[in-house]
Amino acid sequence: MEILVIDGQGGKLGRELVEAILQQYPNVVLTAVGTNSMATENMMKGGAKRIATGENAVVVNSRRADIIMGPIGIVLADALLGEISPAMAAAVGQSRATRILIPMNRCETLVAGIGSLPMGQLVADALQKLDGLLEKEKTAYC
Repeated sequence: MEILVIDGQGGKLGRELVEAILQQYPNVVLTAVGTNSMATENMMKGGAKRIATGENAVVVNSRRADIIMGPIGIVLADALLGEISPAMAAAVGQSRATRILIPMNRCETLVAGIGSLPMGQLVADALQKLDGLLEKEKTAYC
């Protein structure tokens, strides 16, 4: 099971996801891709060993991933203040991977129904969804 974490801007959400995933699943294959070098560096500081930066990295790794995690903006062209190119959004949206998207009410995109939850709660909810997917994967082959 390959997990891809994508983030942009400063990479704070990506770093929190990377840290939480690696703490809970230390042997998982995790790749972190930043839309810019600062986001990539921050996710590397969070413990990601497989890292890359930029549009082509998002496109290539979206094809390989089983699960993609990141802010909801990674499926919206021109989101994250323009860091998400149309090619990036299409690659994530067309990937065969299951997407766990963190609803962030920022950058001209508002998600109804989520309120103003702190990032930590959003990450915890994303990890709970990841748990369900990984448990399902484990029992699927029994």
